[in-house]
Amino acid sequence: MKTIACIRAGLLLGLTTWLSPTRAEGTPALALWRGTDFRGGAQGHFGANLCGREGVNYVYAQPTGAAATMTAVFDLPEHRRRPLYLYLEAMDDDAPAPCHIEVRLNQHVVWAGPSGFPNAQWRWHRYLLPTGAAHPGTNALTILNQEPRGSLGMPPWFMVARAAVATAGYQPPAAVVPTLQVRLPARLRPLPEPLPPGHTEPGFKYRGTKGWGWTPAQYLAEIPVLASLNMNFLMNCYSSMFTDPTPGRWKNEWWKPLPETKKAAYTPVFQACREHGLIFCFALHPQLGSPRPLDPTRPADVDALYQNYAWAQSQGVRWFSVSLDDVSWSRHGPAEGGAEHAHLVNTILGRLRQQDPQAQMIFCPGPYWGDGTAPTARPYLAALGQELDPGVYVFWTGDGVVTPRITRRAAESYRRIVRHRLFLWDNYPVNDANPTLHLGPVRGRERDLGEVIDGYMSNPMATQNEINRIPLATCADYAYNPLGYDPARSIGQALLRQASSGAERRVLRDLVQAYPGFLVTGGGTGTNPQRQRFADSLAGGHSDAARATLRRLRNLATRMARAFPQRFEAAQQTLAGDITWMEQQLPPPR
Repeated sequence: MKTIACIRAGLLLGLTTWLSPTRAEGTPALALWRGTDFRGGAQGHFGANLCGREGVNYVYAQPTGAAATMTAVFDLPEHRRRPLYLYLEAMDDDAPAPCHIEVRLNQHVVWAGPSGFPNAQWRWHRYLLPTGAAHPGTNALTILNQEPRGSLGMPPWFMVARAAVATAGYQPPAAVVPTLQVRLPARLRPLPEPLPPGHTEPGFKYRGTKGWGWTPAQYLAEIPVLASLNMNFLMNCYSSMFTDPTPGRWKNEWWKPLPETKKAAYTPVFQACREHGLIFCFALHPQLGSPRPLDPTRPADVDALYQNYAWAQSQGVRWFSVSLDDVSWSRHGPAEGGAEHAHLVNTILGRLRQQDPQAQMIFCPGPYWGDGTAPTARPYLAALGQELDPGVYVFWTGDGVVTPRITRRAAESYRRIVRHRLFLWDNYPVNDANPTLHLGPVRGRERDLGEVIDGYMSNPMATQNEINRIPLATCADYAYNPLGYDPARSIGQALLRQASSGAERRVLRDLVQAYPGFLVTGGGTGTNPQRQRFADSLAGGHSDAARATLRRLRNLATRMARAFPQRFEAAQQTLAGDITWMEQQLPPPR
């Protein structure tokens, strides 16, 4: 409900107005710039190609220091047009609560309070500038994150893609949301697609997925599916091992032995992987969500962390992961942070190899995306590469954290700097436990990545692991035979395998077209195209179009329940949640 509630609050206050993305551009802007034209912010940490936009910058909470503020300096020509407005294309984070921000122009406060932007969806807002705030010549626009608590890489954050100063007649560029048309094939083909003649090895040696806060029952349910797709790798989500794995309430007591109930629940998971020919990788994160983050320089902390790896090894596990993503990596400087993290990983791996010389390790570093050349990333990665055991793999998410394209050029650059073998952690179709689905095929991953990267791991949806099998099948298809991968063919074959009748296949096709995924629509892991379409219609004054969206979704939910009375329960709950959300937003009939 946050999207519409924030928009309406802005309209009632009269300070910020949502602009319909369907209008044509009118009066030219007096100044127009991209997010990357702001100095400061966090673009140096996480890159500028995010959520379907290029040139993005963003601000994190106050404790992140310089990353909490960004400023753009721009020139305005002489003009006599009044009043003037500030236009922002921006997005809130993917947390339930809105991020509080302050927007200042030349020390005049333009806006202070909840951002008013939706989460995981780009929107244009406009703000009436106070009299005298803008003047001919040089001006400075500053955006601050006002939240008193938060860390780098985690909510609360606020993102800006474009900004402009103009009169009321200016209309920002139209936002066009692409759609996906899926053709159901007439017959089954092998999936994954067989290797082309002359090729005997899959595109990636290791191919699989991880959980996303999954329960042991979810892991057990997906193991046969992975094997049927010719995948050979499964990693637990580190949050699955938290004391409280509930999103929004994470409690990570990594220093304690895993509870006996959790150990008993995961022992069958390890056994099922062995029976199906899958590698199981045991992963922990000793800092994220923890009231007592691990200090890599304290031997007692290292010992406490190691005890749980030792338990997994005693159960026959041979692959392990230490994850230090989404936390600070430069307490004493980036290079020092890289060396410190390398020492921690080397210590854990060394102890594991004393028991099993074939033990394998994958490390997820601080800067795990991009080409490795960012000013804060390069010294860390260079020091990490220098000190890290040569046998350790390094996780890498691609050109960005969540990105529409993953390129060989970026992979080669990153690997050249870190000097270790890579494992691609592909952030698709992950929804980060948001109430949405991403069901379209994986796309935008270059065909020859397997020549640079050893492993491929898809990051899945959270509660909807069963419907996740549709996009997962396309990830398996790509990872096995990238040279022959065709997204359109792959998604059709994935649908055939999840249904037995024509009616079932058609309803799944329509579900995929309704929720085609952020690689098609743009946006982020929390983007919900049905809510976005509904909200756009309402905010633009088109309640009939909004009601039509609701009717179509109700019809789809009815067909889904009829076709699959005992399957895809979590996906059907997502549909029901969207319907309820829309019903609550509709104005009463006249």
